[in-house]
Amino acid sequence: MWWDYVHDFAVRCPMEEKKYTRECANDIIKSLGLEFEKINKCIGDPEADKENSVLKAEQDAQIGHGSRGDVTILPTLVVNNRQYRGKLEKSSVLKAVCSGFEETTEPDICLREDIETNECLEHNGGCWLDKATNVSACKDTFRGRVCECHVVNGVKFVGDGYTHCEASGLGRCQINNGGCWKETRNGKTVSACSNEEAKGCKCPTGFKGDGVNSCEDVDECKENLFCKCKNCACENTWGSYECSCGGSNMLYIREHDTCISKHSTSSVGWGFLWVIFFGLALAGAGAYAVYKYRLRSYMDSEIRAIMAQYMPLDSQEMPSQHRPVEHADI
Repeated sequence: MWWDYVHDFAVRCPMEEKKYTRECANDIIKSLGLEFEKINKCIGDPEADKENSVLKAEQDAQIGHGSRGDVTILPTLVVNNRQYRGKLEKSSVLKAVCSGFEETTEPDICLREDIETNECLEHNGGCWLDKATNVSACKDTFRGRVCECHVVNGVKFVGDGYTHCEASGLGRCQINNGGCWKETRNGKTVSACSNEEAKGCKCPTGFKGDGVNSCEDVDECKENLFCKCKNCACENTWGSYECSCGGSNMLYIREHDTCISKHSTSSVGWGFLWVIFFGLALAGAGAYAVYKYRLRSYMDSEIRAIMAQYMPLDSQEMPSQHRPVEHADI
């Protein structure tokens, strides 16, 4: 706002036209939407014989405190207790203000071409660069540049920023395959990058290598890793193998690495089902017999208990008062 006022005053209030007056200055202040009363209060009365508080504060600020010396050459700006001497020109003042920001926190206006030089444009500032994806660790700053790994498309890169940056976390394989090896053959794509792992490259099953530069196919047949059963024929494929048994009636079981007859498989399967069926039938019959016996015993005991309340049973002794009187011989 101050620079807008200075520019307008130079254009609208030239001394040659005798407009270098307070009234012209007030018109510019009003046109810029500034509060006229506060500005007048700040300026004070130039005819009054008393101390101007704003001027006194400015003079006190010129006196050095601590390690900073006195401001003896004007114009001088003090930013973060440091002196910046030069012209009261827009770009010079802006450079002084930008120097007060911590590195990487300065606003975009401090990174304009007329304010500073972008060091990332030459040799990438000496920072890490992935040419395949054009991802760089160089960040331009007002003072120079910093090398640090960034977040690209939601994927965080980790590393020192100078020689190495590596994608990590979920989605890392979407950016240059996470820096891992990848190859496609016959419409089949195989990658050494896995989103289930936070970082690193590992060749998938059927391949060997560092996972970064290359992954070579493992010849399971030559190394005799699988298909070791009798009468088995092994054929190596890219990333896997094919194992076949001699004869059309033989079937290869990969999980057990063995060959069995298709007919024996069928007969064994039906025999196994019959064994299960008869086993279940016997178990059901046994359970029914036990249930019937226990239920019958329980019912008998309940019935006897009820009948015992009303009449004597054979298994109970008769009470003495109900016994017949035996007549003695006279």
